[in-house]
Amino acid sequence: MPLNALPSAVPTPYYVIFGIIEPLLTVGGFAGALIDPLKTYNEQATQPPSLLLPTELPTAARVTVIQLGHACALLGLVNFFVLSALRTHLSSNPFLQEKIARALLSPLLLGDILHMALTIYALGDARWDFAHYTPTLWMIIVFGFGLFVPRAMWHMGVGRFVEARDGKQFRSRSYQVLKS
Repeated sequence: MPLNALPSAVPTPYYVIFGIIEPLLTVGGFAGALIDPLKTYNEQATQPPSLLLPTELPTAARVTVIQLGHACALLGLVNFFVLSALRTHLSSNPFLQEKIARALLSPLLLGDILHMALTIYALGDARWDFAHYTPTLWMIIVFGFGLFVPRAMWHMGVGRFVEARDGKQFRSRSYQVLKS
């Protein structure tokens, strides 16, 4: 890395995953809940052939599905705006970038684990009935795991600036640049 190149606590691959892809997924889920709340509701559990699905939602269920979709979209948009601000306004301060990114990504890492675990738990005896998983259930598992892995990698410091590991070297390089 050249002496004047600045490290980042949120390099491009992490930004693309958490600042672009994740918000698009959450906003897409919200759009699906708005467009067809009944389908969104019905796809939250396995669907064996003998199951009679509701053809109409009670008002409370419709409101709940739409509110849940909105909450998910809001989390995605928070990711986009916070990570964009970190990369734009704190690009010269990877130390502060790391602290703020950790404050954002730590609860989301816990959320990844709990979202998958609670979904599987809530399915009860049907949790192992993979043949009758809906596309939504598969998306929860696949995308949940797909977001968990890079979030865990971020926390492990893979491919990014980590103050504890890189801070002393970065400070000494910054000093050399200032001296010259």
